Amino acid sequence: MTVRRGRLTAAIRRSPVYAALRDSIYRIYERRVESSLPTDRVPRHVGVILDGNRRWARSMGLADVNTGHQRGADKISELLQWCTEARVELVTLWMLSTDNLNRPAKELGPLLEIIENTVAKLAADGWHIKAVGAMDLLPDSTARVLKDAEEATSDRPGLIVNVAVGYGGRREIADAVRSLLLEQAGKGTSIEELAEVLDVEHIAEHLYTRGQPDPDLVIRTSGEQRLSGFLLWQSAHSEFHFCEVHWPDFRKVDFLRALRSYAARHRRFGS
Repeated sequence: MTVRRGRLTAAIRRSPVYAALRDSIYRIYERRVESSLPTDRVPRHVGVILDGNRRWARSMGLADVNTGHQRGADKISELLQWCTEARVELVTLWMLSTDNLNRPAKELGPLLEIIENTVAKLAADGWHIKAVGAMDLLPDSTARVLKDAEEATSDRPGLIVNVAVGYGGRREIADAVRSLLLEQAGKGTSIEELAEVLDVEHIAEHLYTRGQPDPDLVIRTSGEQRLSGFLLWQSAHSEFHFCEVHWPDFRKVDFLRALRSYAARHRRFGS
């Protein structure tokens, strides 16, 4: 009896009628959440850790995890539209970490191709792209796509989209310090002289995100509750929202819940 009931339940959930009813309920709830958001508490900069593509693929019984990567890539355009509707000004998408570069070639190669195609499509669709990461660690083809997209869209108005590819927070800080040292050496400044005046702003001016506001809100999907090195320097005063769903299943209502959670918090910035 239990097995039969379970099969019946599964069959109902696969039916078009169930799907239509579920979607209608979600839309009603989505509108309720959206209407309750205060317009004066919108995060200016949202960082998103797009996590769970491989686990989504495995949960769907798919042997090729790159199907999950592609499904996750397809979700990005929806997110950017939601950010625009919410009047977010800047979003940083963590698409590939420095650690991810150590994955087996049979997975990394197709993943890099998916990223290249996605970034090219985002540029073609009219988004303002900014490449964020260690370009020297990436294959030439990937680095070229990122640079071309950034150059071609640099004057576009509206939402700025940081694509973090080959990104690691520790690597970014090391690169910033290296850039600062080289800059000062070029001016004839000694290490002793630099040490006397060095402060946090000197390093901030050499980060990948220099000139941009720090993230107000960082969202991570898939249920993991850690940053894993994402925007380590910039997230000192960020609010965090951890979402249980894998990235390919991330819905607008999940995004709105994150905005609602952010709006309900009292940000003291250490004071």
